[in-house]
Amino acid sequence: MPNDSQNDLVVLREAAGFAPITDRAFLRITGSDAARWLNGMVTNSIQSLAPGEGNYNLLLNAQGRIQGDCTVYRESSADPAEFLLATTAAQVEAIQQHLNHFIIMDDVELTPAYGAESGLLILGEDARAVLGEVGLPALEALRLAHADTEHGPVLLLTPVAGSVPKYELRAATATIDGLRKALAIPEVSAEALEYLRLLEATPLFGQDIRDRDLPQETAQNHALHFAKGCYLGQEIVERIRSRGQVHRHFMAFRLTGNLPATLPAPLEAAGKPAGELTSAALVPLPEGPTLLALGYARQEALDTRQSLTYPGGVAVPHPT
Repeated sequence: MPNDSQNDLVVLREAAGFAPITDRAFLRITGSDAARWLNGMVTNSIQSLAPGEGNYNLLLNAQGRIQGDCTVYRESSADPAEFLLATTAAQVEAIQQHLNHFIIMDDVELTPAYGAESGLLILGEDARAVLGEVGLPALEALRLAHADTEHGPVLLLTPVAGSVPKYELRAATATIDGLRKALAIPEVSAEALEYLRLLEATPLFGQDIRDRDLPQETAQNHALHFAKGCYLGQEIVERIRSRGQVHRHFMAFRLTGNLPATLPAPLEAAGKPAGELTSAALVPLPEGPTLLALGYARQEALDTRQSLTYPGGVAVPHPT
């Protein structure tokens, strides 16, 4: 008999489900200098965002090392522009401290936002149709909208596109409760969401991306804009681009053997260090339970197609 998490993964890949969001936090960025200043603090182009648009960003230090990740949305057509920074609850305090450090003579204010509201994630192959049933627009990826429903006003956000549509709702707790009751879809488990993350090869900051990593090592090229002007850490990003490669790459793996006992788990090739596994799980796929992992492999091991081993088995790079 399939377990609940296996059933939930089928729901996400063939229908739709929902899950509470408990790990999101927001900063509102305002002021006459907000667009120019924020553009100089993150890796993507903020000044090019139209009202309601967003993009995924990394925050770097002067040495080009990643200090955090976030999605930035231009929240309205207000002039001067106002922005909403969405990140994980674990990161928000450090990100605010990092950003505050660089407000010198700028007219910029960072304030926590939506802290009293509840969050709901609707995702899956049929998620767009589900939104329509409760009166919400089916936005494209990386969009923001304020919408009214019969249960109350809702902030609707869409993250980076993946294998299935995803929508984040933020609203008063009573509104979220009303929407949950109106949804004719099942709640899915945290394990199923983790399985989907591994299938989509989406890195998690603090686990797969650490503050010692460089942007191009993480394969998150959609976070980088190479024609927007200067920003903190840009010199290192440009130096890496001019050289054409990095020494290691973030990627997905299929494992043959046992689930790593601890993470990160070192990878070796011909007895030499060749990378590491940073996330792993036994995922219930249609073809059978499969060990999937995320991590980093060194370029020389990939170039020579050497076997990558970890304590407990073999890791095979696998396209997502």
